[in-house]
Amino acid sequence: MTGDAGPTGRVAVVGLGLIGGSLARLLVARGADVVATDASPSVRGAARRAGIAVTDDVAGCVAGADLVVLAVPLRAMASVAEQVAVHASPTATITDVGSVKTPVRAAMADAGLAGRYVGAHPMAGTEHSGFGASDAGLLDGVVWAVTVDDAVAADTERVAEVLTWVTGPCAGRVVVLTDDVHDEAAALVSHVPHVVATQLLNAVAGAPVGPVARLLAAGSFRDGTRVALTDPARTEAMVTENATWVAPALRKVVRDLELVVHRLESNASVHDYFHAADSLRAERRDAAGKGADAPGEPVAVPRTAGWPAVLVERCTAGAVVVGLDDDTVRLTAPRHA
Repeated sequence: MTGDAGPTGRVAVVGLGLIGGSLARLLVARGADVVATDASPSVRGAARRAGIAVTDDVAGCVAGADLVVLAVPLRAMASVAEQVAVHASPTATITDVGSVKTPVRAAMADAGLAGRYVGAHPMAGTEHSGFGASDAGLLDGVVWAVTVDDAVAADTERVAEVLTWVTGPCAGRVVVLTDDVHDEAAALVSHVPHVVATQLLNAVAGAPVGPVARLLAAGSFRDGTRVALTDPARTEAMVTENATWVAPALRKVVRDLELVVHRLESNASVHDYFHAADSLRAERRDAAGKGADAPGEPVAVPRTAGWPAVLVERCTAGAVVVGLDDDTVRLTAPRHA
């Protein structure tokens, strides 16, 4: 672990599942001032035994916090936001770790927290769930999405606070986006894969030769269905909350598969289907060869008026925030051949 506690003050983590628990563990390991809570008494007990400062309720957790991180299930976000609005300091910045951003921002607005909310989503996870599966290393150095609304209405200092926290104690890299762009991209690289993996699992579970198929299953089935082992209720909530983007992406998947079926049944070529993503395939192989930490082109964005909007433009085009200085935001942009 290479991050440091950074200038962010007390961090309150509300919810100690896989992500919230991993975040709290990471912050403790970095020496940050962190306090957490969870609705489950047994989880609170386990967190205390793990060395995390824990309160018994949301009110005690968020009181006095400078940054409040909501790590509760999407279905609980609205009610927890209402509690935070009552008990958190008026100066506290509110963020979250949810995999869908548009409905969370709506919940924050309904609770009167719109001007204090900056969305966040660490792009990491496993098929496991709960505090028992959490690990400080899960979120160490990963890419985060940080979202602002289309008008960049959030206080720019709150955006800076979240970016400093993610790139500091979390040692992360950040892609700054609007909620819609995040939700559309997350549908493609996270939510649709969960649906497809579930379908693969369902197909084998319901097949007449299912028992034999399970005996023969090896790496391709294991890797293709890993995320289908996630708590189905969590996956269902994630997909339905992002239905606006998941549904059309799935329609394209279905159309493409129907075309493959038609060509197979008519003994036509499916060559173009299997080669349509050759450029992306080559890009991923090239990245794997260079290593995940291959540096990009350094870029400095001045923190002048409207700078979050500049970050949105740069990050949507492929840049990544790696740190903040007093007057600038440091990014890396893809190197061009």
